Amino acid sequence: MLRTMAVLAVLFQLAAGLASAQTLTVATVERPPFSTRDQDTQSGFSIELWRAVAKEIGQDFRVVRLNSFPEMLGMVERMEADIAVANISITAEREQVLDFSHAIFQSGLQIMVPKGAETSVIWSALLSRDLLFAAGIAFLMLFGGGMLMWRLERGAQPYFDKSASEAMFPSFWWALNLVVNGGFEERVPRTFFGRIFGVILVVSSLFIVSIFVAKITAVLTVDAIQGSVNSVNDLYGREVATIGGSTSAGFLEERQLDFREYPDLQTLLAAFEDGSAEAVVFDAPILAYYASHDGRDKAQLVGSAFRRESYGFALPSGSPLLEPINRSLLKLREDGAYDRLHRKYFGALD
Repeated sequence: MLRTMAVLAVLFQLAAGLASAQTLTVATVERPPFSTRDQDTQSGFSIELWRAVAKEIGQDFRVVRLNSFPEMLGMVERMEADIAVANISITAEREQVLDFSHAIFQSGLQIMVPKGAETSVIWSALLSRDLLFAAGIAFLMLFGGGMLMWRLERGAQPYFDKSASEAMFPSFWWALNLVVNGGFEERVPRTFFGRIFGVILVVSSLFIVSIFVAKITAVLTVDAIQGSVNSVNDLYGREVATIGGSTSAGFLEERQLDFREYPDLQTLLAAFEDGSAEAVVFDAPILAYYASHDGRDKAQLVGSAFRRESYGFALPSGSPLLEPINRSLLKLREDGAYDRLHRKYFGALD
């Protein structure tokens, strides 16, 4: 009996040794700064964190880089990969077919728009047809009023003692100063009808200036409201883009927002850069990294992060690796290794 138990113990130790020596298959996708490849080097926050976990639990691994999230998660669900490592949101739907480690990162969704969008909105408002029409009417009124005053005053006021062609700009300038500044004291009309008309111009200028300013304000305000994106509510009626099958796509569907799906991050960013999308909704840290690196002259984030979510490692349902990985993650947080890695990619923890 003792001999049999000893043999079983040895076999168990050999099986455990073979299991620990097994090379794990790690599925991932290109998602800087969480998972990226520089030539032959696998790097990124999630990849480096997994490397530390794998060392802690004594597991070798190889990385398989796929083109999309559905491919990556499907490979794990079919047990063709031992673990998926990237910016994987832990959701109830995914939890039905996969197991997740403890949270490795706290994230959320955010909106990205072209850089300088506010400036273009202001210029489009200033060059709008309504505002140009109002400016044209104001110009004609000032020019017509000035020339009528020239007609009334050209024989009495030396300032207006010019031919019609010579008096065009001085008359317009006189009317403009009358409306804006109240006129020139030394160029007061001298004829009876000139003075009556001057008084009418001064009184009516109060209404003209008020109406013109109100028109400018209204046009700028309406265009600014309609042309700028500052929150989720501003996305209705716009060309919104995200990645198909992502949590951001699910969020947009819940809010009944029209959006265009792209298969991967590279295609999504290419569409944003060529102007196919007015706004991108996706994971906040992914967009922040792009906006501060490759897209620093093209993109900016607006508003704060919303729809808070946690990232984790995804494993096949019932994976024996789950508990060792969770214990390792707790240890890495306790000894400060996690904090050091977080500072490397995102700065200090809040």
